[in-house]
Amino acid sequence: MLEIILTKKESHTVIQLNGEVDASNSVELDQAIQAVVAEGTKKILVDGSSLDYISSAGLGVFMSYLEDFQDNEIAFIIFGLNDKVQNVFHILGLDQLITIETGQDEALARLYEA
Repeated sequence: MLEIILTKKESHTVIQLNGEVDASNSVELDQAIQAVVAEGTKKILVDGSSLDYISSAGLGVFMSYLEDFQDNEIAFIIFGLNDKVQNVFHILGLDQLITIETGQDEALARLYEA
């Protein structure tokens, strides 16, 4: 089960993921990211502190946006991943393509240094 909470701040949006992202609900993650991008947000944080599991389908959603984010100068940072989930990103080399920070403070600092 996946719960997605979108929180708009003054200059960025936080996408909070609670539960598991798998093939059955990865489309919900895709729609949430699409909605945030459609609003013209240039700074996106993904709060993974309550993310228990992510499948290849969920990772694929993030991967599908990398080029769009780069082309449109959208800052995209994931933070708060537990060791198990972070390891999945690391094994697949996604931590080389996606900025991953340990906590929200670090993510915000990285977001605003750009």
